[in-house]
Amino acid sequence: MSTGFYQIPTPANEPVYTYAPGTPERAALKAALQELRSFEVEVPLYIGGEQLKTDKKKRLFPPHNHQHTLGYYYEGDADHVQQAIDSALGAKYAWEHMPWEQRASIFLKAADLIAGPYRYRMNAATMLGQSKTAHQSEIDAVCEIIDFLRFNVKYMAEIYAQQPPISPKGVWNRVEQRPLEGFVFAITPFNFTAIAGNLPTSAAMMGNVVIWKPAETQIYSANLLMQIFREAGLPDGVINLINVEGPVTGDVIFSHPDFAGLHFTGSTKVFKQLWKTIGNNIDRYRSYPRIVGETGGKDFILAHASADPKALATAIIRGAFEFQGQKCSAASRVYIPNNLWEEVKGYLLKDIQNISMGDVEDFRNFMSAVISEAAFDRIAQYIDHAKDDPMVEVIAGGEYDKSKGYFIQPTILQAHEPKYVTMCEEIFGPVVTIYVYQPERFEETLELVDQTSPYALTGAVFSQDRYAIELATRKLRHSAGNFYINDKPTGAVVGQQPFGGARGSGTNDKAGAMLNLLRWVSPRTIKETFVPSTDFRYPFMGEA
Repeated sequence: MSTGFYQIPTPANEPVYTYAPGTPERAALKAALQELRSFEVEVPLYIGGEQLKTDKKKRLFPPHNHQHTLGYYYEGDADHVQQAIDSALGAKYAWEHMPWEQRASIFLKAADLIAGPYRYRMNAATMLGQSKTAHQSEIDAVCEIIDFLRFNVKYMAEIYAQQPPISPKGVWNRVEQRPLEGFVFAITPFNFTAIAGNLPTSAAMMGNVVIWKPAETQIYSANLLMQIFREAGLPDGVINLINVEGPVTGDVIFSHPDFAGLHFTGSTKVFKQLWKTIGNNIDRYRSYPRIVGETGGKDFILAHASADPKALATAIIRGAFEFQGQKCSAASRVYIPNNLWEEVKGYLLKDIQNISMGDVEDFRNFMSAVISEAAFDRIAQYIDHAKDDPMVEVIAGGEYDKSKGYFIQPTILQAHEPKYVTMCEEIFGPVVTIYVYQPERFEETLELVDQTSPYALTGAVFSQDRYAIELATRKLRHSAGNFYINDKPTGAVVGQQPFGGARGSGTNDKAGAMLNLLRWVSPRTIKETFVPSTDFRYPFMGEA
């Protein structure tokens, strides 16, 4: 590792393009969508310097139009996983000893490639592959991944610059931040292209080598990210992208003695199972693996009697239904006092009538399809149960259709029991449940919010009463890792609101912060004495 310290360019959040009618970026994005839709891509396994194709191909298609074929990806097997591990370990020595500023340059270049020549193609891949609107994709697949890369370089430089404050005369104390001894396994989700890019690169940036397994429903945009990283100068073997079934991959990864860390975003159930597997295999490993995970959420909005009804309704619509509610931060349960309910309900019903849903290439649409047939069926089952249950009322939406794409109407439920199933369980779709409470029971409702869900990811309170805000902030201290006041509980920005939650929502290692990068290094303290002692005796031992 270089001991020199270089001035890192000061990062700023990447500007979000509007794609409003008449803008040049709108025309450029439309052209990129048309181009990507016009040919079928073949996605290999990226192992070392090879791009491998197997005898097993699987089709890639847009969730909003499952008849159209975007291309195919090649699925590997256990031998490919072992090959990826061997490739990573083979690249490890050269990569971890590369001066940190050289590693930084690669990821800063990747950020500039995404901001510039690949911006519209990156957006188009995410829109087509994951059914995001232009606005949702721009925030995620372009701006957030750029911010992750640039801010993480800044945090990396700050970590390396941190040194012991005291070196007494004749001694030089210093700290070396070493990468982990082994390889890191990154498992990434479908719903955020930025998260999919950040999990492998944040570990790699700190000198680690990585095996990256993206979600099957995100492989289309992951392929483009991998191409960009390679164009930016990422050496062969540092990040190896594999498309292999989860259980097959896990059997090889978690049995290997050089497994050193897991960087995970996905379901709480899967994360717990992986943690158990790692624990059961602990005697196999060279070191104690680092386990970093961001998992589920049952995110809340709590309104006080003094809340602004229109602002509250807007937060519910945006927080619950953007990207079809497929965010771990999405507003999923809402508590509204009955003095506001009728007015808020009126705004919600009016807004939901104006929500258009369809193909992402029609920029008038606010929503598109959910990610897969399995997700569609699971969400539809919640809606069907609600239709038949007297303890809940469907007040808007509730219809669905998968004949062309996996479309589910934005659905609002009103639960008459505060622990009805859709107030408690993560649905991960465009369904929000509202419970109406008596205004004088605000403090009791705070307890209800805190105790209803095993998760603690995001939450919001709406109020114009500062005492109520202070009370909610204090009482809900452990209920959300990202807490919002008079805003929707989604939309964390790198460099502004580091993201992560605790309880059943993960290890709260805050993506987009120095804390996360610190998990991927192992410090070594070095003390150098310039003129060592040559006499074992101490002064107190002298004759009186």
